[in-house]
Amino acid sequence: MKTATGIFAAVCAVALLFGPPATAQSGKTVLTHETLWMMKRVGEPAVSPDGKWVVVSVVEPSYEADKQVSDLWLVPSDGSAPPRRITHTKEAESGVAWSPDSRQIAFATKREGDDVDQIYVLDLVGGGEARRVTEVSTGAANPKWRPDGKAILFESQAWPGALDDSANRKAAADHKARKYNVRIYEHYPVRYWNRWLDDRHPTVMVQPLEAGAPAHDILTGTKLSQTPGFFGAEGDERPSLSPVWSPDGSEILFVATTERWNASFAHVGYHIYAVAASGGEPRVVTATNGWYGAPTFSPDGRWLYFKFEPQDAQIYHLAHLERMAWPGSAATELTTGFDREIDNFAIEPDGKTVWMLVPEAGREGLYRLDAAGGRPRAVIQPETGGYESLHIADHGARPVMIARWGSSVSPLEVVRIDPAARRHTNLTSFDVAEAASIDWSPPQHFWFASRGGRRIHNMIVLPPHFDPAKKYPLLVMIHGGAASTNPDQIGLRWNYHLLAAPGYVVLMTDYTGSTGEGEAFAQAIKGDPLKTPGEEIMQGVDEALARYPFIDGSRMCAAGASYGGHLTYWLEATTTRFKCLISHAGEVDLVSQWGTSDGDYEREVTNGGSPWEGSPIWHDQSPITYAAHWKTPILLSVGERDFRVPINNTLEAWAVLQREQVPSRLLVWPDAWHWIMKPEDSRHFYEEVHAWLARYLQPGTSAPSVPAAVQ
Repeated sequence: MKTATGIFAAVCAVALLFGPPATAQSGKTVLTHETLWMMKRVGEPAVSPDGKWVVVSVVEPSYEADKQVSDLWLVPSDGSAPPRRITHTKEAESGVAWSPDSRQIAFATKREGDDVDQIYVLDLVGGGEARRVTEVSTGAANPKWRPDGKAILFESQAWPGALDDSANRKAAADHKARKYNVRIYEHYPVRYWNRWLDDRHPTVMVQPLEAGAPAHDILTGTKLSQTPGFFGAEGDERPSLSPVWSPDGSEILFVATTERWNASFAHVGYHIYAVAASGGEPRVVTATNGWYGAPTFSPDGRWLYFKFEPQDAQIYHLAHLERMAWPGSAATELTTGFDREIDNFAIEPDGKTVWMLVPEAGREGLYRLDAAGGRPRAVIQPETGGYESLHIADHGARPVMIARWGSSVSPLEVVRIDPAARRHTNLTSFDVAEAASIDWSPPQHFWFASRGGRRIHNMIVLPPHFDPAKKYPLLVMIHGGAASTNPDQIGLRWNYHLLAAPGYVVLMTDYTGSTGEGEAFAQAIKGDPLKTPGEEIMQGVDEALARYPFIDGSRMCAAGASYGGHLTYWLEATTTRFKCLISHAGEVDLVSQWGTSDGDYEREVTNGGSPWEGSPIWHDQSPITYAAHWKTPILLSVGERDFRVPINNTLEAWAVLQREQVPSRLLVWPDAWHWIMKPEDSRHFYEEVHAWLARYLQPGTSAPSVPAAVQ
């Protein structure tokens, strides 16, 4: 039996089997975790209203948390000068917003003396240090300037009944001073992703910019905010109401629900509301219950645009783009018959054209739509990668269109798009040289017709110093969701090229239920959560073997996380064609997942009712039902703080594997949640994955044995 130290040494030794990570035969380097992790990460750009400048947040990573740097950079939108750093602080800035006169920016951050994030304003014309404009104990995020530039709205979280900051301070102090420690609930939900929910609710505050003026909470005292079930949309870090100013600054619009407590037995519907900026009772702006996102006014203030998804017995709907005349009228759908997702949109200054980013088959293109509606027309459809974070300057005779562009071999950079020329120009190049030095290539795409008659999209990624005359093992990587896809973009959690680096071909299949292939394609997973997607993954394997003679069908592994982990367990239960499997945050039992996840009603919609209402899906499509058939060695991984796919499902699978004496290895990450985010944890995760693959797919490899216990 090897010690933990011996195991780690063996894991490291496995990497050496494939040669040093220095230089490939092409003269380029093989991707390593260090190279991937240390690439700069370019955030969402913010373009000034006059279209002359772009501000962007850039993270300079480190394996040591206290050495990571995140600052704001400024670059002219015409590309006439390189970007320059305009903040030099330890804490990151977020939510950058330009003042209407294009002279100042506001953002949220925590600086010396701050216990929580506050809103700061930086004068880019007059110079000097950023000045703090808020001082609220509940924290501040997502600033937006009033159209006259004399006030800023922001989001915060307030304690029940606390109408001002002193009341919030007292409520927080009372909570902290309790001699007992307990969470008490009377309604669902109780947790989200990696955190337990508390009594606080999201609110909108207005901060006048006169010296000494206090911030004013405009929602907490209203009947709406005191309605049972009032809340905003949950986010990774905090809930949000997505507030925006009305064109004349007299009102604030926001998106909220009063149905939060219905989450255990029904869809949670939202509306867009408007409230006087000076306070008062909010009014409902939209007529139809559903999901709303990205409320945006046209530059002339005459129209309110937003994304809308209906809620019914279906498990998934594409978000339509709608608009209504302001102030308030019936909404009109603008994209009727357009069977693709709208990622985000922006409106030209003259208000005549809406530009949209639309993902399809792993890539994301630019589409144009007449503001009054019609069929969107593709303008740029990239051969690789795609655009993200589209923004258009508010003013200017010629639209200034800013976005990010990247691919799985090109880290995201800020670009200016010229739709007339159907091309873009880089405004930043933080990682361009680094990316060019790596031996990697864009994915290859292919399609096949499934046995159910659907057109299935696939991508393959080739290993470094690829030789088509050789035979390579196959790693089938299964995306999560299921309402998701495999994007041609760089990712940290499951990086295609880092997985391929030791010498594997990686195959990705957009199975039934994936997005980017139309609404009906995504909806077809209803009533069939694992069986048909699993069959399509295996058909994708057969298609790849038939098309690519360099793939060795006798050496294959499948891996996935989240819904991809669920499907990995399904393959464990239904096939023995793989030499090994890898599941992170996977679901093995539909019933126990329903009862312990942070959300359950959508699972009932998918599976034909609650577990006790007679639907056979709960039993027939649970991998644990077929535990007697489990034979394939499998590596299990789970974050201890994961509330989306809680650890109980991984422990159930582990119990079965040990009971049936299937070779297996269990990784429990105490500090991780649904994703492994700490750099050293991530590095070791890839070491474990590569060691597991080498043990079963690389002939003659001496891989580490599994110890009796790992502490």
